[in-house]
Parts: sequence; C-alpha cells; structure tokens
Amino acid sequence: MADTLNHTLRKVTSAGVVSTLAGATGSNGSADGTGSAARFQGPQGLAFNSSGVLTWRYQQSHHPDGRAFTGVVTTVAGLAGNSGSSDGLGSVARFNYPSGVAVDSAGNIYVADTENHTIRAITPSGLVTTSAGLAGSSGGATARGSASRFNSPAAISVDPSGNVYVARTPTTTPSE
Repeated sequence: MADTLNHTLRKVTSAGVVSTLAGATGSNGSADGTGSAARFQGPQGLAFNSSGVLTWRYQQSHHPDGRAFTGVVTTVAGLAGNSGSSDGLGSVARFNYPSGVAVDSAGNIYVADTENHTIRAITPSGLVTTSAGLAGSSGGATARGSASRFNSPAAISVDPSGNVYVARTPTTTPSE
C-alpha cells in the first residue's frame, strides 16, 4: 500500500503483519534507491505487473517510479519537479499532476495525467506517448485519440482484454 503521509510503500500480509518496503517514515523527497534510502513525495497509487510492483509518486513530483520486489526504486519516466506535457523517452517526458496508474498484461503503464486532461501510456522501455485526450483541453467528448476529452481524470484501470477505464475522483462527498 502507498502510505501517503508517511512517504513510504508498505506491505500488509494476510496475517496483518505490516512492513515497510521502501522510503523512510516522515522523510519525503524524490530519490531512487534501495529500501529506506528511496524517497517519495506522498506516494499514492500502486499497480502490479507480472514482475513486481509499480508505484506512482504523489502528483507534486510529476513522474512515476518503478519498484521491483527487490526493494530498488527507479524512475520510469518524467523528471521530478518538472511539469508539462511532453511525450518522449524516460526523463524527457513530462506530466502535470499524474494521479492514477494501471498496468496491462504486456507491461505497458497507463497514467491518468490529471491536469493535462490526458491518458498517457509508457512502454516497458520507458517511451511515453499520449493515448487519449489533448493536453490543456478539458471536456467530455467521446472520440478516438486526441479528439477525445477528459476533465481531470484521476483513476485508471486496465481489464484482462486490454481495455482502459478512466474515472475522475470526486473532490467533495456527495450528499445523501
């Protein structure tokens, strides 16, 4: 689980045993590393692939991390503290408040790039492309690719057939 305010990634076993996999409680930042040497700025979403776990740093750092079960945290794409909407390989890519992350069976990572109003894809080699939506253009158009529109997408999931589902997380609690 992403223990957001403790800036750590933690594991809870079925027996209720809690252990810290990466990060150090109360020590935020943005650093690749092993175990407690890694730093996160309020990590949020987690998505599993066939070889380990992928995490997503809190939106303020503007980039995702990759984390294998060995405890080594490495940056997959983007550059901490540098927002934008650039497709490209690794640290050339830019995100603007990414929030949700999901992984398909081929190892592609899908990202709800919230403030860009887009859905981004990251290949296993780290190449980032915009799959749907157009950066800076919010709306609700149902269409293909850049003709589609989203309004601050936040949650994302991929089904076994490879279909990507997107939702926006409410900012207020609905009244009963």
